[in-house]
Amino acid sequence: MIGMTAAGGKFERLTLQFQSALARIVLENPPLNVIDITMMSELSSALEEVAGRAQTSVVVLCGAGTCFSAGVDVAAHSRETAIRMLEEFHRVIRALIAMQKVTIAAVHGPCLGGAAEMAMVCDLVYTADDAKWGFPEIQLGCFPPVAVTSLAALVGAKRAAELILTGRAISGSDAARVGLANEAVTADDLRPVVEQVAGQLLKLSPRSLALTKKAIYCWDQIHFDKGLARAEKIYSDELLKSADAEEGVRAFIEKRDPQWKGC
Repeated sequence: MIGMTAAGGKFERLTLQFQSALARIVLENPPLNVIDITMMSELSSALEEVAGRAQTSVVVLCGAGTCFSAGVDVAAHSRETAIRMLEEFHRVIRALIAMQKVTIAAVHGPCLGGAAEMAMVCDLVYTADDAKWGFPEIQLGCFPPVAVTSLAALVGAKRAAELILTGRAISGSDAARVGLANEAVTADDLRPVVEQVAGQLLKLSPRSLALTKKAIYCWDQIHFDKGLARAEKIYSDELLKSADAEEGVRAFIEKRDPQWKGC
């Protein structure tokens, strides 16, 4: 097991640790590691710190406690804060995608909504077989902009449409089967497997890894940037002006069934 001995900057919602060429970012907002705007800002800062360390070549993203993360704070989806939430969260997504280090997501427990979007854009994903993956935003009258932009490239158009339009959750085993993750293992085996893969990568040239990663994604990057910008515009200019989006968020917070109006 790779020991983490050197801590990075001080954060409230996460821990950043370094060991030689490995960085580990651990989401820590118990009990469900919900991604609020504070965590988004800290993730951006942590990723910037990692990106600036020439000696770091591998980044592991995981969650503390019982889960990876239950997703973005529902209250942040309200009309008053949604634009800022999108800006802050997509800054994190873009930083992960632009990262020249190899990124590995280690997923256990719930991995929902924005958390699933963060995991899916990592280069490698390993999941506990009993983890819970899903994009439940449609149940709030919303949609996940990153997933609508790039999920089809991972799992195919029909499967992506099913997951996004129904909002249903799938197990870690099914996530690996459809292409959301590289491999599903038992919860006990998750960390050893991730450590083994990270160890293999740490033996390789950091520069070669960075350039190879750049080449892998050079074509997809063009489409992702345009697609996410379009999805953001639909979200801000159309979805946020709908009564149903406002009702969905309010109903969730008030713990009641939403009353859809179709407008």
